Amino acid sequence: MITSRASGILLHPTSLPGPFGIGDLGPEAYSFVDFLISSGQSVWQLLPVGPTGYGNSPYSSYSAFAGNTLLISPEELVDEKLLQQIDLDGAPVFSEDRIDFEAVQKFKDHLMRKAYRNFKRIDDAVLQNEFAAFCERNASWLNDYALFRALKESRGEAGWADWEPELARRDAAAIASEGVRLREKIEAQQFYQFIFFRQWFALKKYCNERGIKIIGDLPIFVAHDSADVWANPDEFKLDSELRPTVVAGVPPDYFSETGQLWGNPVYNWERMEAQRYSWWLKRMASTLELFDAVRMDHFRGFVAAWEIPAGRETAERGAWVAGPGEKLFREFERTLGELPLIAEDLGVITPEVDALRDAFGFPGMRVLQFGFSGDLENIHLPHNYPENTVAYTGTHDNDTAVGWFDSAGEAKESDEIKVEEQRNAEDVTPEKEFCLEYLKSDGKEIHWDFISAVLASAANSAIVPLQDVLGLGTGARMNLPNSAEGNWSWRYRKHDLTEQLARRLRDASWLHGRGFPDVWGEDNE
Repeated sequence: MITSRASGILLHPTSLPGPFGIGDLGPEAYSFVDFLISSGQSVWQLLPVGPTGYGNSPYSSYSAFAGNTLLISPEELVDEKLLQQIDLDGAPVFSEDRIDFEAVQKFKDHLMRKAYRNFKRIDDAVLQNEFAAFCERNASWLNDYALFRALKESRGEAGWADWEPELARRDAAAIASEGVRLREKIEAQQFYQFIFFRQWFALKKYCNERGIKIIGDLPIFVAHDSADVWANPDEFKLDSELRPTVVAGVPPDYFSETGQLWGNPVYNWERMEAQRYSWWLKRMASTLELFDAVRMDHFRGFVAAWEIPAGRETAERGAWVAGPGEKLFREFERTLGELPLIAEDLGVITPEVDALRDAFGFPGMRVLQFGFSGDLENIHLPHNYPENTVAYTGTHDNDTAVGWFDSAGEAKESDEIKVEEQRNAEDVTPEKEFCLEYLKSDGKEIHWDFISAVLASAANSAIVPLQDVLGLGTGARMNLPNSAEGNWSWRYRKHDLTEQLARRLRDASWLHGRGFPDVWGEDNE
């Protein structure tokens, strides 16, 4: 893990610029790494990189192991001679600022099918052997995932619980028959994953060789419509029809008066314990191959999770049900060694959650936006940050710093008050007044005041969303919790990252002792 003061930027790869409607693992990703270096940063934090399902959310994935093929770079496929430049020249004209997921999916699916056909035709023994080795090395999850995606595609993308009963229940004869019938579609899905991980590890190598470490994100729960639940139904709380009996979420909180109804199935922890947490061990090992450190989303759910009876329309009525706690992490430690994990310990946190985090020495999180209640003992105020902490101006679930300041204390997100109206409001709310006083700010560059505050704090790590570095308003927000539309689609433009911006961020980081030299320790080289 991080051994001394470091700083970095939170940016999901989908938000990178580029001509194909969505950020990817191609040239612009490498340019962003170069910007991190020139701005004196040593950390790139991103959201989950699995294939997205409902609502295009990175936290609702078809697999806990697979990669999101929308992140595959068409330009890299041309370099690999799996596509020709003419294939890219016919790309639609996409928005530079927002992702049209449906249009991007259609275009990239077409490219990937063509790349697969070319792969089958070309005489490249090295690539063919690498593909075969990849399939063999990842067979424990790849075979189920590729079959799952092929079955979904052949059934109009219907959820697996709505397939024929013999397939939903994985009858051996039915699975074998469909495996033969869909053999080429299955191999195509395996090929897409091969390409994703080939591009991913090339980018990771580029980062690591230049002193940039990648912090990934591991959602605690998986989607019901996923290869994970379909292949392992006994590991989840499902009824006789293989549908969830209870679903995950959180009770009313900062983000929503009715709580957050995530809808994920909940683990059958007793069953998992009897299996020595084998599925979780495979998942954690796979995740640690991808990233240098991992943020454990909803860490408190490992102590107790909010279980909501299936069918409820809100998360208000549920119950906290005990999770595996220390037993799971001891199994991780025994099998995988010391864990480079960050505990997302936000929300309703109990002493038991703090004890689990501290028992393994995991850093927790602090979010500056949560700090301005007027209480000087608020744990999210920088003077209260312990060293073993990752400090943020905001996260992917927060408004931007500028957006938060424009609306601080004046209205909740659900009131749909326009930012322009709030900017014209004459009254300064107590929350905003306290913010200005605490930061010694005039509010003119509130995003830089936020950045300076987390950089100056005692926290070992300080992470700033790129939206805050750019000083963008609410329109650049990544996600509004408990909402299903308009999320995850923000992108920055190629020329937003200027030399002047890099210099200002580098100077601020250096001023607060967060220079670029190695901060990760020899055991994590």
